[in-house]
Amino acid sequence: LMQSEHWKEQAFYIPSLLLTTLSLCLSLCVSVSLCVSLSVSLSLSLRYGLFEKRLFLLEEAEGGFDQFTRSYRTFGVNRMADNRLVLREWAPAAEALFLTGDFNGWDNFSHPYEKKEFGKWELCLPPKHDNSPAIEHNTKLKVVVHTKKGERLYRISPWAKYAIQSEKQVIYDWVHWDPPQPYLHIHPRPKKPQSLRIYESHVGIASPDPKVASYTNFTTNVLPRIKDLGYNCIQLMAVMEHAYYASFGYQVTSFFAASSRYGTPEELKQLIDTAHSLDIVVLLDVVHSHASQNTEDGLNSFDGSDSCFFHSPPRGEHALWGSRLFNYSSWEVLRFLLSNLRWWMEEYRFDGFRFDGVTSMMYHHHGIGSMFSGDYSEYFGLQVDEDSLVYLMTANHVLHTLYPDCITIAEDVSGMPAVCRSVAEGGLGFDYRLAMAIPDKWIQILKELADEAWDMGNIVYTLTNRRYGENCIAYAESHDQSLVGDKSLAFWLMDKEMYTNMSSLIPMTPVIDRGIQLHKMIRLLTHALGGEEGYLNFMGNEFGHPEWLDFPRKGNNESYHYARRQYNLLDTDHLRYRQLYDFDRDMNRTEDKYGWLAAPPAFVSAKHEGDKVIVFERGNVLFLLNFHPTRSQTNYRVAVASPGKYTIKLDSDEVQYGGHGRLDHNTEFFTEPQENSMLVRNTSIMTLSYLVCVILKTV
Repeated sequence: LMQSEHWKEQAFYIPSLLLTTLSLCLSLCVSVSLCVSLSVSLSLSLRYGLFEKRLFLLEEAEGGFDQFTRSYRTFGVNRMADNRLVLREWAPAAEALFLTGDFNGWDNFSHPYEKKEFGKWELCLPPKHDNSPAIEHNTKLKVVVHTKKGERLYRISPWAKYAIQSEKQVIYDWVHWDPPQPYLHIHPRPKKPQSLRIYESHVGIASPDPKVASYTNFTTNVLPRIKDLGYNCIQLMAVMEHAYYASFGYQVTSFFAASSRYGTPEELKQLIDTAHSLDIVVLLDVVHSHASQNTEDGLNSFDGSDSCFFHSPPRGEHALWGSRLFNYSSWEVLRFLLSNLRWWMEEYRFDGFRFDGVTSMMYHHHGIGSMFSGDYSEYFGLQVDEDSLVYLMTANHVLHTLYPDCITIAEDVSGMPAVCRSVAEGGLGFDYRLAMAIPDKWIQILKELADEAWDMGNIVYTLTNRRYGENCIAYAESHDQSLVGDKSLAFWLMDKEMYTNMSSLIPMTPVIDRGIQLHKMIRLLTHALGGEEGYLNFMGNEFGHPEWLDFPRKGNNESYHYARRQYNLLDTDHLRYRQLYDFDRDMNRTEDKYGWLAAPPAFVSAKHEGDKVIVFERGNVLFLLNFHPTRSQTNYRVAVASPGKYTIKLDSDEVQYGGHGRLDHNTEFFTEPQENSMLVRNTSIMTLSYLVCVILKTV
């Protein structure tokens, strides 16, 4: 086996075959419970064995993962100290490779690559007579691939650092990016926040103007708002180059290129550096779960084969997304993806990643048609893609070893166990997972239930349903809920009245009144009860952005009307959007002061169905929420752990937040000893108005 040309890749199949065999044997066990127990234990042990084997092979073949994950320095186009250019590609199925472009007058044959071992190709270009590089900065290139079938294909290097869409062209062009004065980062990375408050962002829609917004616009106009709102983390979507804008960035074509539709790589670096100066960490929404099926400007069929970076069809195709699926057992795919993570961390100084589509990666069925009841047999067995799980373990191990403060978040809807356990414990090593059931619950409630039918117990269950010690990012809505075909929370609550009745110069209609109050309550309850060390908000939703999100496409006549965030609504003083913004800002600032996200899980002392009241304590503060649509509570008695005097720290009913100012903030609430109460005390709240949430703290 070791004498084989592909020993590195084949070596992975031995433990994989063992794992498959054991899974088959376990499936024949007479005792189902014993089978599941043994399957879980053996699966975790064998998975960890695969991971250790991978690290061993990296050490043996590459001298460890440090240089291996810096392969962007040896693949693609790289300038040496003497201005030589060294170009390297991996195209195992190609018959020949040539380089063409502006530098050689688009001659398809003048610059051939030399074939190396393991499917690699190499080309060295000496500097010009004036010692300048043979290929100038900002000039176009193509790789010409000759296949064994005699075809001639024009391709973009998988390692391309920049790609542009020329006017009146559909296909993206590869542009050599080597600026004479690259941007130099000034500010150090901020420390990893204990409480992660994430502002989910898309650069292209970050403007009220109906056009694609820029990195510079985001730096100048959006970063100050994020800082003012109290968010300490930005999650940037759709940065990896994608030819189809309406894909929301999830059909990546160039993995090492920052999207040129927003500006240059140097402008993105400035955005991140400026965020760091504001003590804000920046995460990249990284897509390693699949890739665009584009061939001329994507990874697909780079060497003319139906595989290369991907599994051959049908395994290498996603049935719903129409995209290509990576072969995570391939040595060169491992090089490509791990180096991709390192590239974004080193070159752009991102602080971590939100891994998209983790559910699709972890299962051979990609989550299609699976309800995921929580039975552990769903998470272990032949349906699990062990190669991808080991890749995720390796990625997290590399990132957290090289960058101890690196943040990784998994987008997983399945509830796979051990996603957020350390790799050393046999887990996947993520820091957080997205609590994806929470936004679905809120939308389901708003769609199907009258206010009187809201189930307090079910809401609390959904918000707290997570494994002990598993860090979760809670959110009431993300970009998914804002897309066309769905609506934001604000639009579900207030619908068409948002067009005509959001002025504070006229009395609130019942619809607007209810919508504003519930919008604040839903967000605070999700923030305080649903998150374990993390909370997320999609840009614009903090002020109740109206309507939905829809990118320009044929179906809407290429309109940008819904592909924008109307921050101008905040700058019109008499509109109530500002009131929602102010509440969101003060909610984050209150969390920053008391740190409930980083505190242990909440103690819920009341979830009263008749009163529609939820009471809980977390981070040494007391939360009271009255969801009843019409009935206030007077002399309402609630259990608290700490005796003393309580005062109001945040009140959604304040007039500045669009409330009615019914609570007297000078009131002090004292506890009384309560016998037979298992070490709790009682406090008497004079009035708990309907559709109000308050935070109190002992003095």
